[in-house]
Amino acid sequence: MSNRALLEVIALDAEDAVAAQAGGADRLELVTDMAADGLTPPRETFAAIRAAVDIPLRVMLRLADGFAAGDVDALTENARALRAEGAEEFVLGFLNPDGTPDLKTVEALVAELDGCRWTFHRAIDRAADRDGLRKALADLPGLDTYLTAGAADGVDAGLPMLLAEAARRGEPGYEARILVGGGLGLHHLPRLRAAGVDAFHIGGAARPEGWSAPVNPAAVAEWREALS
Repeated sequence: MSNRALLEVIALDAEDAVAAQAGGADRLELVTDMAADGLTPPRETFAAIRAAVDIPLRVMLRLADGFAAGDVDALTENARALRAEGAEEFVLGFLNPDGTPDLKTVEALVAELDGCRWTFHRAIDRAADRDGLRKALADLPGLDTYLTAGAADGVDAGLPMLLAEAARRGEPGYEARILVGGGLGLHHLPRLRAAGVDAFHIGGAARPEGWSAPVNPAAVAEWREALS
């Protein structure tokens, strides 16, 4: 049986997408404005990327930096427009000011997605109670992944949490796949893989020259080789 893990790469445009696929990415997370840590891309950008590559795309639903939802009507309209353009997978995650999950917003978006698969992103790393958040979201349709570094400060700080959560796989609230990202380095992979983690997310690591440069297919290929 193959030991190959999933590699997801952040793409900002069609050039990024083509380079990431060429390097061996299995899936793309589509965002715009990394200065705000990744916002919803324009519908036209999604369409251009969808036309350029044939690997799965997960599209960010987020209007502003931080983890407050903001204009929920605008979020649901964006989701509706992207679905009309052909988007089938999404990324989202919102918290209330007290660090609890913003279930009202998440449930409104999930209803709009109508069964589409989605990732709850790194808002989990800012949650007041990670276990409580997981259990609160556990029964929402389409949730199949948590993008997490294990801690707000990144994988270096969050590795013990990631290993502990991986050990709880299959328990209530822990059925969704762990997708590790946020300060992830190649040196983290042996311990995570040994714990059974099989999905990894990179952004800056795919761009050795920085976010002003496009995805480098050779950098993606290095990760693909390490995860094969």
